[in-house]
Amino acid sequence: MSALRTSPGLQRSRAILTAVAVALAVLGFTFASAVNAPVADAGQNFKAKAKKKCKKKGKKGKAYKKCVKKTTKKLKKRAKAKRDRGKVGVMTRNLYLGADLGPAIGSTTFQEFIDANGQILRDVDTNNFPVRAKGLAKEIKAKSPDLVGLQEVSMWRTGEPGLPKNKPADPPESFTSTEVKYDYLDLLMDRLNHGEKRYRVVHVTTEFDFEAPANYDDDAATGIIGGEINGRLTMRDVILARVGAGVKTRNAQGANYDTFFNPVISGLPVTVDRGWGSVEAKVRKSPWFKFVNTHLEAFGDDKNRVVDCMTDPAPEFAANPVSIRCSQAKELFEKAIKPGKLSVLVTGDFNSDDDSVVDENCPSESNSNGTLLGNNGGQCGDTFAYNALKSLGMKNVSTSDPMSCCVKSDILTADNGNRSDFDHHIDHVLTDSPNRVKKLKSSVSGLAPVNGYWNSDHAGVYSLVKVKP
Repeated sequence: MSALRTSPGLQRSRAILTAVAVALAVLGFTFASAVNAPVADAGQNFKAKAKKKCKKKGKKGKAYKKCVKKTTKKLKKRAKAKRDRGKVGVMTRNLYLGADLGPAIGSTTFQEFIDANGQILRDVDTNNFPVRAKGLAKEIKAKSPDLVGLQEVSMWRTGEPGLPKNKPADPPESFTSTEVKYDYLDLLMDRLNHGEKRYRVVHVTTEFDFEAPANYDDDAATGIIGGEINGRLTMRDVILARVGAGVKTRNAQGANYDTFFNPVISGLPVTVDRGWGSVEAKVRKSPWFKFVNTHLEAFGDDKNRVVDCMTDPAPEFAANPVSIRCSQAKELFEKAIKPGKLSVLVTGDFNSDDDSVVDENCPSESNSNGTLLGNNGGQCGDTFAYNALKSLGMKNVSTSDPMSCCVKSDILTADNGNRSDFDHHIDHVLTDSPNRVKKLKSSVSGLAPVNGYWNSDHAGVYSLVKVKP
């Protein structure tokens, strides 16, 4: 078979393609070198500096080699510390109190109230915080935040049956339920510090504290009127600081909000305290800043009325605000955040969405009588508190993708709830200083059950930020 002939035009095309290929190869090598150069040069610079230092010290032989190795390592570590200066990891984590209080709050007779309380205590048992604490601790340790804001850090106690008692109307020493069934703070800290002390408690804000008779055994014979036991729930918000990571804290303080949910349950007025805690912190080489943690009210707002709590449009607003959590957000800004010299980072369960969520059940323009417009462009209820803080200059430095709330079940066993349940963004990390606090990254944890349970009905939200002077 005769050989195929190549035309002059084809030869020229091949020559051009070859030249282009060579040029691209050279460019590729140059680009790769340019990309890799800073890393290589940085390493060479560290070693070169180390050699100079060791020669200056008069080191020779093995001592010289050892000195170079040790000094190079030290220089690299110093450079990394400089790059990481001001980086702070924070996390907000709602632990879930263990039961839905709604049936007790909504009860219309005393017997109904006692039966609902019994169901609450049984649900707390079923939701097994000792096991959930393992998953929560693992979640926190995986992120290793420098500061953690915890909400719904419950303590459940029982005692002899008796009359309902409610702080602040009744002093804590008058409560009869003193036997601790579950102390969420102790249980979580035991898991967090298992084998090594990793976190310390910086501040505890005690909030709702209430005891009442309960039909715990669900037996009509023992649960009539007095119930067979008193159950007590003490709610707390807590700030934790990482140990051994250069986290310094000072000036811890906190308070309950002046505005609170005050339902009347079977003729008994109940004070549902919420509050905030704060601490000034310095993380490694960061400047001092203020860290605040809060949990705003979940109940009591009428979603069918749109009210702007920042301008008090309703004459009766001061005495009876329509949006309790919006009023609490305003108080949070005025009393806890108090913008000043220090940048502020705020974590919490605000029970208030950002603009990524629209409540389709609310009126789009006005309330029922058409006179009150909201500060959130017509969205209502769940966005009030967030938008109140936003209007005061607060900025979100946490992610809303994915969202962090909430498992649509009161029982957190693995067979209840789905990943798709998380369709709200109410767990936020905010700052009052967007020019000095920059979000580097943010993530959500706890979106799947472990150990047979969801860790909480909420997910955890972690943010790594850089705090500038």
